[in-house]
Amino acid sequence: MSSVIPPLEKVLIANRGEIALRVLRACKEMGIKTIAVHSVPDRDLMHVKMADEAVCIGSAHSSESYLNVPAIISAAEVTNATAIHPGYGFLAENADFAEQTENSGFKFIGPTAKTIRLMGDKVSAINAMKKAGVPTVPGSDGPLSDNLDLTLDIAKKIGFPVIIKASAGGGGRGMRVVHNEAALKNAISMTKKEAHAAFGSDVVYLEKFLQKPRHIEIQVIADGMGNAIHLGDRDCSLQRRHQKILEEAPALGIDSKLREEVSSACVNACLKMNYRGAGTFEFLYEDGGFYFIEMNTRIQVEHPVTEEITGFDIVKEQLKIAGGAVLSAKQKDIKFTGHAFECRINAEDSRTFLPSPGKIESFHPPGGPGIRVDSHLYDGYTVPPFYDSLVAKIIAHGESRENALGRLTQALDELIIEGIRTNTSLHRELVKDQAFREGGVSIHYLESKLED
Repeated sequence: MSSVIPPLEKVLIANRGEIALRVLRACKEMGIKTIAVHSVPDRDLMHVKMADEAVCIGSAHSSESYLNVPAIISAAEVTNATAIHPGYGFLAENADFAEQTENSGFKFIGPTAKTIRLMGDKVSAINAMKKAGVPTVPGSDGPLSDNLDLTLDIAKKIGFPVIIKASAGGGGRGMRVVHNEAALKNAISMTKKEAHAAFGSDVVYLEKFLQKPRHIEIQVIADGMGNAIHLGDRDCSLQRRHQKILEEAPALGIDSKLREEVSSACVNACLKMNYRGAGTFEFLYEDGGFYFIEMNTRIQVEHPVTEEITGFDIVKEQLKIAGGAVLSAKQKDIKFTGHAFECRINAEDSRTFLPSPGKIESFHPPGGPGIRVDSHLYDGYTVPPFYDSLVAKIIAHGESRENALGRLTQALDELIIEGIRTNTSLHRELVKDQAFREGGVSIHYLESKLED
């Protein structure tokens, strides 16, 4: 435990599962007291048992607990919290929550509400990236007007296929691919309706649709006081229905000069928007070109692979920055060592992908050199049916990609989770897949493989 008294005395963790446990461990290491908030069925979560204090904030439904802003703020007030960590998902990228947290006298462990709003709107985010020199996808450069002829001219100039996207979209929703002129009008209308229903806004924009891109992202962290660095890139191309399954760092086959140019542009963007905290720039990469798609203004599920190749603790840095400290490292201090993978183990059937909640009869996490397991599971714990199905992350680090892949393969063979179905068998197949082992598969690869 640190001998230095931390500026954050007590942190409320406004999340659940493995990320809540990850944040709690970082707080404990830094000598920060912790408060766990939880729904009724989550009272037996590992981090709830380990926290200094725990507060039940509502019933199973997320809207009555983890998305219940008044309940979370009230819990912070009654426990005398000094800060709130939102984790990922739920309220992590909710600008109103960040604003209410700060207005209530607590520190929000993340960017300012203004920054979250800027990056949460795809159109404003793209415009901000262009000004900062971050490469973007050719597109409408703003919301589509009601002038179909003008939109058609833009699409022709870019070249079909194009994709219509909701400005407030995310998670794979609010987007539609258009392959020809005849389908454009209907695609815009349908996407507008879907966007309004899902996000409360029917603003849409148009971009070039890339045929077989990879999903490459760049991790950044900044202190909001004129200091920012990047922590390298990750390849997150193995996806199903726009949900990441397996990630690795660094991405293979990227020209070193191009990699440094894009990473530096991301750092520059952070400085221009006075960014505070951890963040991730997400890109589509195809034929030697990077194309910005969005920025996640929070910690990400796959942050461990970056931590493994850099030795940099992103969550602890989030806590330090929120406490008022300047960034603890400069770019020259960041050294990249070896290769790392992360497998997302979900409580779901490997073939049907149907959720599989239930009681854990036996949990044996793998071990050995270079293996890290981030999980809230334990024998006797009951996985509830109400939330995201992620139950564990198996992370493997090695001196080379081949070495890390060998360790990952062994770790997956050692993993035992009994009592529920998981997607472990899918991961065991993937690590032996020839195309994946060669590296550089596109974001469409996994779904096409599953269809075979």
